[in-house]
Amino acid sequence: MKAIARLALFVCLLAAVSVAAPTPAALNPNEELQRAEGEVGRYGGRLVVGQRSEPKTLNPVTATDAVSREVIGRLMADLITINKASQQTEPALAKSWKMSADGRTFTLKLRKGIRFSDGHPFDADDVVFSFTVYLDEAVNSPQRDLLLIDGKPVLVTKLDQETVRFTLPRPYAAAERIFDGLAMLPKHILEKPYREGQFLQAWTLNTSAAEVAGLGPFRVKKYVAGQQIVLERNPYYWKADRDNHRLPYLDELVFLFVGSEDSQVMRFEAGQTDIVNRLSTENYSLLSREQSRTNSQLVDLGPSLEYNFLVFNLNDLSSKKLDGITGKQEWFRELKFRQAVSAAVDRDAIVRLVYGKRGTALWGNVGPGNKLWMNQALPHPQQSLETSRQLLKSAGYSWSNAGQLLDPSGKVVEFSIVTSSSNTQRMKIATLLQDDLAHLGMQVHVVPLDFRAMIDRVFQSFDYEAAIMGLGGGDADPNPEMNVWLSSGSSHLWNLGETKPATPWEREIDGLMQQQMITLDYQKRKRLYDRVQQVIAENLPFIFLATPNILVSAGPQVGNFHPAVLDHYTLWNADQLYVRSQTKSTERAGLR
Repeated sequence: MKAIARLALFVCLLAAVSVAAPTPAALNPNEELQRAEGEVGRYGGRLVVGQRSEPKTLNPVTATDAVSREVIGRLMADLITINKASQQTEPALAKSWKMSADGRTFTLKLRKGIRFSDGHPFDADDVVFSFTVYLDEAVNSPQRDLLLIDGKPVLVTKLDQETVRFTLPRPYAAAERIFDGLAMLPKHILEKPYREGQFLQAWTLNTSAAEVAGLGPFRVKKYVAGQQIVLERNPYYWKADRDNHRLPYLDELVFLFVGSEDSQVMRFEAGQTDIVNRLSTENYSLLSREQSRTNSQLVDLGPSLEYNFLVFNLNDLSSKKLDGITGKQEWFRELKFRQAVSAAVDRDAIVRLVYGKRGTALWGNVGPGNKLWMNQALPHPQQSLETSRQLLKSAGYSWSNAGQLLDPSGKVVEFSIVTSSSNTQRMKIATLLQDDLAHLGMQVHVVPLDFRAMIDRVFQSFDYEAAIMGLGGGDADPNPEMNVWLSSGSSHLWNLGETKPATPWEREIDGLMQQQMITLDYQKRKRLYDRVQQVIAENLPFIFLATPNILVSAGPQVGNFHPAVLDHYTLWNADQLYVRSQTKSTERAGLR
């Protein structure tokens, strides 16, 4: 108890010495601010969000992990945004746009008088610079695939300080949606490291807060390694509420690194955090039982757009000195092996035991949460160990007297699955898969890794045999998935970095994805993307497992809490979130 008392005193002392948040800048008649709809809030206070792990970077061009994007999304802004609630595009830094009759030219008018979070003006030069960086092959941004049509880049031209023209090689389906998620960069800060070839090293977590400037509602205040990153109000933010108060309302938004979902929930229950972005079914049920006491805002949004999957390491390891993994890749490349693994997976058990029936089994990359694009004709076969055994036999596999699965050369089939130790649900999935595959005589080892270490293994060192991961959730449209399904894509995980399609079916997917991208008619696009889903399901580069329902919660003091199906589920409108009670705001100040 004394230790708790000392911690409470420490928290109060931190709150007492906390530097006041910047006051919103006075409205300037030359600023073309966007007026936000919604409940008018009140200034002041902070909200704390528990994170399972730390972000890897603050660089929006190079970030690939969800945790980094969660923080970066509150620091940055784009030209045209997708409203996460309506799923429709709406003006952002660009106040308006026009498309030419041939569908190839977009002319965007920028808001006048807009400033970065350091007070520096934003204009067309920043837009041209930003797209130069995104399109630079040496930078290898995940967004680059969206900006190439038939292998040709989008041409970006400055017409004047407030007008930019985008010329597309061909008409582009849902073209205005490509601007969402492309954060506009401050040329005055990042041009120098870019010209010097140091852009990939820019904006690390240890970069001085003064050197990180964006156009989002918040800016970096401080980062404490292993503990938290604190964002403070961007005093120059370009939105105001309907009563003409400059947003955001919050003084601070804090991301607290707590290590696991259970820790997230424990902190939330104790009143130490204010929002939980993703809950397991168990924790959702726990909070439901306590809702009458806590009065929390608990929401089940239904199936997410995320797909969880098992992926085998099929990367080129010739330069990696990973002979142990290379020797197993012959199994992983065999389609019948992957089919056998898929047939052995008890997806119903995953939904029941991992998601408590608040989830859906998956056999493809598009689930029922995406009603516009899901291929309803894909088969949904139930678990069949007999089917698995027949597939393995036909591929030359056999079993020892002890029941161990042997490959055609007589080698015991044994491999490991890595997954994030901070993701309780994926850890449970890995254990269930381990058990399912044991029935086939496969010896599978689950290797929990810190999230950042796992991402490094999958994307950088390739030092893994199989991994359980999740992708998707950013948009319902197929185009954001270009970086996953194009063979040259930066998230083409099963053969990352290949310069050309390794197989005929990958070549077919390349063609289909490129074709759907330039097909303006929805029905025709749907047929193309249905075929993409069919090819993926037939060749199993990923073994799809399940998608959870989106389960979120916020404390009763969080105003304007309107969670949405598109990521970020709870913080997409962070500029309008506010603390209802000043008393609560004071109580929740300081380090948690």
